[in-house]
Amino acid sequence: MTDAIQTADALPENPPAVAPERDLMSKFDGLIAERQALLDSGVTDPFAIVMDEVKSPTEAVIKGKETILLGTYNYMGMTFDPDVIQAGKDALDQFGSGTNGSRMLNGTFRDHMEVEEALREFYGTTGAIVFSTGYMANLGMISTLAGKGEYVILDADSHASIYDGCKQGYAEIVRFRHNSVEDLDKRLGRLPKEAGKLVVLEGVYSMLGDVAPLKEMVAVAKKHGAMVLSDEAHSMGFYGPNGRGVYEAQGCEGDVDFIVGTFSKSVGTVGGFCVSNHPKFEAIRLACRPYIFTASLPPSVVATAAASIRKLRFAHNKRQHLWENARTLHAGLRQMGFKLGTEAPDSAIIAVILEDQEQAVMMWQALLDGGLYVNMARPPATPAGTYLLRCSLCAEHSSEQVERILKMFHVAGRSVGVIS
Repeated sequence: MTDAIQTADALPENPPAVAPERDLMSKFDGLIAERQALLDSGVTDPFAIVMDEVKSPTEAVIKGKETILLGTYNYMGMTFDPDVIQAGKDALDQFGSGTNGSRMLNGTFRDHMEVEEALREFYGTTGAIVFSTGYMANLGMISTLAGKGEYVILDADSHASIYDGCKQGYAEIVRFRHNSVEDLDKRLGRLPKEAGKLVVLEGVYSMLGDVAPLKEMVAVAKKHGAMVLSDEAHSMGFYGPNGRGVYEAQGCEGDVDFIVGTFSKSVGTVGGFCVSNHPKFEAIRLACRPYIFTASLPPSVVATAAASIRKLRFAHNKRQHLWENARTLHAGLRQMGFKLGTEAPDSAIIAVILEDQEQAVMMWQALLDGGLYVNMARPPATPAGTYLLRCSLCAEHSSEQVERILKMFHVAGRSVGVIS
């Protein structure tokens, strides 16, 4: 002990800087310089926005300015639903602020069972497992389902959580061209017939808002003996007759083995899940490391999720209005001359494509100054060389707000030179 104290005392007060070749942070120098150059141009940091006050699902105060929110995933506007809020308050009062443990130990409360039952009712499945986030749901399911000697086949434009789920596991990874049924068929055909295979798809892709041809892709997967996992994070709530997602809308419910989703979009809180009709599905709880070794969600969170999901089952008018908003905004932006990510309003996401980062930042700043918040997205979140502003519509956006949004885009687009 004495030697240790003497050694510590002998250390200089200001140790020399770590040599660049040994400094693990030096690899980020380019990223730091790029961000600093962006800030030096005088714009607000697009990736450090603070909501001073959130007044409703569609309005907030940012830097003291009343701002319309068009950059959240609050598709169905459930964050301020009175019943949802009350469910969270009741659970907070009854069970406290947290669980202090994993689901496998002391972390399962009444409301965890309630939200899993709500998911089974919503999706019409026999099984449901809740994770701490949507990211963890993909990480856990993909890494657990496909093991050594097996294959995960995924779209090249898959979400980061899907890629990370692949890295977490030991399966071989095969990518196919984005939304290409033909390429999926070709790559599956090259794999050993006897090997286990998991095809991972997404209903709506979050950057451009485009939709997968799930019906055709699922048919190809089944032809080659593969199981299918569909991530419906960006379609739950408003796609399909019951709001289950693109796979429901395209009529392939009986052929998709696993549905992954999140509470942080249409449900209006935080958390992730997977539902399935597989008779052995419950075994996932015993084998999935991101489920076993993660603290469970606070009871107030899962209580709000359960209340929201049960209301979403019957939110037909909300679904209809959200689609009306999407059609109006998409048509209006196209008419002005903006380049959009999809030819038609395929989802609640509408991406405005810009020439480069400078133009994207200028347009984003002009919109923010005018009272509209959207997401600015760039590589690696977007396909290589693509810079865009992502608009995420909400069922609570009024028709009048959508018209105001279009006027804001017109003013900002002309001031920056994106449209004439």
